[in-house]
Amino acid sequence: MAVETPLKGNIGESIRRKEDDRFIRGRGNYLDDIALPGMLHMSIHRSPFAHARIKSINTEAASAVPGVIAVVTGALLAQHKLAWMPTLSGDTQAVLVTDKVRFQGQEVACVIATDPYVARDAAALVEVDYEVLPAVVSPQNALKPGAPLIRDEKEGQTNNHIYHWEAGDKAKTDEAFAKADRVVKLDTFYPRCHPSPLETCGIVADINSATGHATLYMTSQAPHAHRTLFAIVAGLPEQNIRIISPDIGGGFGNKVPIYPGYVVATAASLLIGKPVKWVEDRSENLISTGFARDFHMSGEMALSNEGRILGLRVKLLSDNGAFYADAQPTKFKAGLFHIVTGSYDVAAAHVEADGAYTNKAPGGVAYRCSFRVTEASYLIERLVENAAIEMKMDPADIRLKNFIKPEQFPYTSATGFEYDSGDYPRAMQLALDKLGYRELRKEQAEKRKKGELMGIGVASFTEVVGAGPGKHYDIAGLRMFDSAELRVHPTGKAILKLGVKSQGQGHETTFAQIVTEELGIPAADVEVQEGDTDNTPYGLGTYASRSTPVGGAATAMVSRKLRDKAKKIAAHLLEASEVDIEFDHGKFFVRGSPSKSKTIQDVAFAAYTNLPDGMEAGLEGVTYYDPPNMTYPFGTYLVVVDIDRGTGQVKVRRMVAVDDCGVRINPMVVEGQIHGGLTEGFGIAFMQLITFDEEGNCLGSNFTDYLLPTAWETPKFEMGETVTPSPHHPIGAKGVGESATVGSPAAFVNAVIDAVGHLGITNIDMPVTSDKVWEALNKAGAAE
Repeated sequence: MAVETPLKGNIGESIRRKEDDRFIRGRGNYLDDIALPGMLHMSIHRSPFAHARIKSINTEAASAVPGVIAVVTGALLAQHKLAWMPTLSGDTQAVLVTDKVRFQGQEVACVIATDPYVARDAAALVEVDYEVLPAVVSPQNALKPGAPLIRDEKEGQTNNHIYHWEAGDKAKTDEAFAKADRVVKLDTFYPRCHPSPLETCGIVADINSATGHATLYMTSQAPHAHRTLFAIVAGLPEQNIRIISPDIGGGFGNKVPIYPGYVVATAASLLIGKPVKWVEDRSENLISTGFARDFHMSGEMALSNEGRILGLRVKLLSDNGAFYADAQPTKFKAGLFHIVTGSYDVAAAHVEADGAYTNKAPGGVAYRCSFRVTEASYLIERLVENAAIEMKMDPADIRLKNFIKPEQFPYTSATGFEYDSGDYPRAMQLALDKLGYRELRKEQAEKRKKGELMGIGVASFTEVVGAGPGKHYDIAGLRMFDSAELRVHPTGKAILKLGVKSQGQGHETTFAQIVTEELGIPAADVEVQEGDTDNTPYGLGTYASRSTPVGGAATAMVSRKLRDKAKKIAAHLLEASEVDIEFDHGKFFVRGSPSKSKTIQDVAFAAYTNLPDGMEAGLEGVTYYDPPNMTYPFGTYLVVVDIDRGTGQVKVRRMVAVDDCGVRINPMVVEGQIHGGLTEGFGIAFMQLITFDEEGNCLGSNFTDYLLPTAWETPKFEMGETVTPSPHHPIGAKGVGESATVGSPAAFVNAVIDAVGHLGITNIDMPVTSDKVWEALNKAGAAE
């Protein structure tokens, strides 16, 4: 009987996630697990109004509660020049309000107490006298003449406009439209949603007044960047700040910004001299922390009579909330939205973007996508779908006609992106075959004869991930490189330290597998460490699908650096010339004599005991990797739905997802991430929504109102893959973390539109609820 050889953990092997052993046993170490001697607790008093001037704050009743140590207001912070802080987009944001509140849930005062429940009860006793002001809850109203000025504290700010930004060639695009046989238009809205990670945001701030050292335990996706920003905001010497980001229960971009609670807890620890813990509750997380989307988009597509896309013209209006606090590269005011040409060979395109202040929470984040790529993908795919309907073309055929061809790569888009590699027709064809697309079209035609509504949604996407290069991409001035430090011990075991930070992606497994592939050390013998700024190399963190494209590349490069040194040591041990030494799967051997070899473990021991003359001891190194370009994962998603004419209820019958993320390090982990992204896309398409009433009250402040998909609602996903390696990535990986969320919302919505498009219904904004569908059918005279 054959004995199965255990997997070593090379790239392409679906080994078990190493970190799961502790997680499934309840042995994870999350922020709320941290308890320090003498630790105090903080609770925040938040504004019930979206726009109101503060006339007075009375803290006497709160201060009188037994156990309360201090009540902090904006006035106190202003004395220490901490009442305002910079945002990641170069704006300023109030830490605690000193003049007026600008969104419901804004931080007004904080209570520090010996017990978390005492702190919360006392916070409710803070009395604030408000002068309620008119609220502005849409960017369209915000930009109207005479609209209430939200940022009246900003010198020179006379209206609610934040930025105007453009990409592409306007003149060339106008020429393309002048030559077009047909122009297809779409006005659509990608509504505000929220990352809503399982674990909310929090901090334990511990500042030692004797030494001046600050240890900050934070739910941070970017601990090194946060340390630098804390040094700037708080005026603490950066070398005295240590940020530890422990296990994180999900991030999805929500834990990239610096929130006022972090700053106040740190200031309180500094002033009081004791550790201070703050952990927000679910409603606080939903109403005050980094949201996603909220883009109002208008698109025009110029086409020939044959269905060729000639040009694309896009205008978008972004609702940025009360402060411009988007987490995105500095140069790009609307993120990487100008990837809006998608997977198509579009010769001319022009994008105009404007942002506006409103009385809503700030902080647009890269929620399960690269910066604003999801919104871009949604718009182009909805436009192509409508073009197919108007031109009576098959949705798959019009895409195949316009795809960038494999031989065109590397391809420079009309808005300036250089796509690295791709084979879009192959991914599309695999998805069509897997679904049985042509047969289902026949079924759809038969159902239409009977008056039944069945739709087949098609969406292809190209994501852009892995920012840098640093010369073009930075956040708050910090270049977007990343890092890896690798040390191989004398016994051949290794420690890999990274500048990125996992929030559930499986870094402890997949990054160890890169070391296994490059050096032959089993993944089980590679310990991966992240999140401690005192013990890891400086990096920009994990968000916007950049871990594998940048941190993974740094891991491969530092492994190769060590392998080069190991080769010299092996030559010494084998008494051969270095040029005659070859390496394969953890063994160095003399060319032509594979039996004469040394393992990586042999070489690691010799690195500390038996070196060539003049060589420095040890086997370790660090690499800071600045990518030459980003990577471009892609795919095609297909969805089949059935719609009840009587109720408008949409039932997802099937969903096929074909992804190409280049080389897959651990296929099981990749599949899990795609499943998560598809589930999120389903939720956004059909149920997730944060909206506001006319007074600025948030109507999605809890999980009763803000609906997340569960196993009950989520459809089954059928997976497929193609592999087109990235030519400039050291291991050919493109990255996959968020592609499923980028591509799937359009597939779900397009399926609905495909079912009802023949009735003249070509747009239903997300979330696509049964009420919206029935109303559209009723308006078209097609409801039962």
